[in-house]
Amino acid sequence: MKNLVILGAGTGGTLMANKLRARVPNSWRITVVDRDNDHVYQPGLLFLPFELYRSEDLVRPRDAFLPDGVDFRIGEIDTVDAAAKQIQFRDGAPLAYDVLVVATGAKTVPAKTEGMLGAGWNETVFDFYTLEGATALGRALKGWNGGRFVINPVEMPIKCPVAPLELAFLADHFFHERKMRDAVEIVYATPLDAAFTKPRAAAELGALLERKNITLETSWNTSKVDGEKGVMEAYDGRTLDFDILVAVPLHYGSDWIEKSELGDGNGFLPTDKHSLQVEGQPDIFALGDTTNVPASKAGSVAHFQGEVVVENVVRHIEGLVPLPAFDGHTNCFIETGFGKAILIDFNYDTEPLPGRYPFPGVGPFSLLEETAINHWGKLGFKWMYWNLLLKGEDMGLDHRMLMAGKQA
Repeated sequence: MKNLVILGAGTGGTLMANKLRARVPNSWRITVVDRDNDHVYQPGLLFLPFELYRSEDLVRPRDAFLPDGVDFRIGEIDTVDAAAKQIQFRDGAPLAYDVLVVATGAKTVPAKTEGMLGAGWNETVFDFYTLEGATALGRALKGWNGGRFVINPVEMPIKCPVAPLELAFLADHFFHERKMRDAVEIVYATPLDAAFTKPRAAAELGALLERKNITLETSWNTSKVDGEKGVMEAYDGRTLDFDILVAVPLHYGSDWIEKSELGDGNGFLPTDKHSLQVEGQPDIFALGDTTNVPASKAGSVAHFQGEVVVENVVRHIEGLVPLPAFDGHTNCFIETGFGKAILIDFNYDTEPLPGRYPFPGVGPFSLLEETAINHWGKLGFKWMYWNLLLKGEDMGLDHRMLMAGKQA
């Protein structure tokens, strides 16, 4: 019997297990591996500090979303021996594979920034990319009387690049609701030279920051943080005081990738950006945050990549050449507060454009426009995530970016 192994039971790994079990011959055993059985709905962490979700709304068992005929193994990966096609675990017997799909995601590493984990961590310095961090930030906000509230993605790439902007917009809404917005200065300090990477979206989002009286500090590259004194420093010598700092720590791939000498120096897998086959490893495919492809590390990307990886894994098993079918398609709802959101849709070569999505001329969602229906689309995605996306159901969305309905 042949072995197809999927590393990671998050968004990408789970939908791959469901789709591949339906496509791969029964003569292939499919095994999914993860370190634990807790599947976290990561987009929901954004809402947790503002009491819009509870932590129990965001965590479900991983194995509840895996199909019959798929084995689930809990274990910490030590290394992958690509030459021997074998996965070594820190404890337990090794696991052989004939084809490997990697979807182990990215992790935050606050220890990589001097002082971030020092005095003040989870008291004046927080992250919101973990359950622990988002919960701690929520506790701090309950009794906070105001001051300077700084949001800082330390460096790119990060998971969901728009999430720090969304946090700024939701914080503005939150402080308005508590009649304390005048007592709070919100600062968005980014390593980018604008509010976002794509010029058209950056202009729209930058203007929105200005309208909401949120200060934009660009080209800010954090060198160290002092949570006790409430000050952060950039490599160019600039300093920024804060009363609360919400940091998005540096992101790295999994430890086993570098230990296996398969990574790019930051733990991400060098991956062909169109076929999603790992470079130099014909029997390994990758998707989601674990790759180094120049697409956003967002859930929609894992979904769209998954469509391509399924086809290419099946082609590989049949002895055919993988197709260069992924175009970098990404779409993101950007929550802007006060019951509205913006939707952007783009790929490697085309930046976000105005228009309607997913149905040309009909929508119901508007692109590059702040609307209430986009907000409800953002909230409704949680149901779709648990009930359709993870199970590999057809969501009626093309994995390619289509120009129909867009205004160039």
